[in-house]
Amino acid sequence: MRRLQALRSALLLLALAAAPAIGQNRTDLQPLPAVPPPPPEMAPFDASLEPEVTIKKREGDTVEEHRINGKLYRIKVTPEHGVPYYLTDRQGDGNFTQETMGTPDVSVPTWVIGTF
Repeated sequence: MRRLQALRSALLLLALAAAPAIGQNRTDLQPLPAVPPPPPEMAPFDASLEPEVTIKKREGDTVEEHRINGKLYRIKVTPEHGVPYYLTDRQGDGNFTQETMGTPDVSVPTWVIGTF
């Protein structure tokens, strides 16, 4: 008797779960419109603007040189042991400034306030 009740409950549950799928046969659906072309003023992709990256190994350090149109604008130095840092030419004049983790290198005070 309990098996028959469990079987009926299972069939009822299965029928309720399948009900949404049965209602999916709609004939009033229409296809999506075609994707419009890009605007005419949009510039085509210029491969020369992609950065060129050259990776070199020097005495345990990894040096990545980033160039655009052959001009060096950033150097990433990853020491064998230590924090990576960047040398960036911000003005394009060949003078590189050091950055650590994307921000200018800041001298943080390291005074001893108190010891315990």
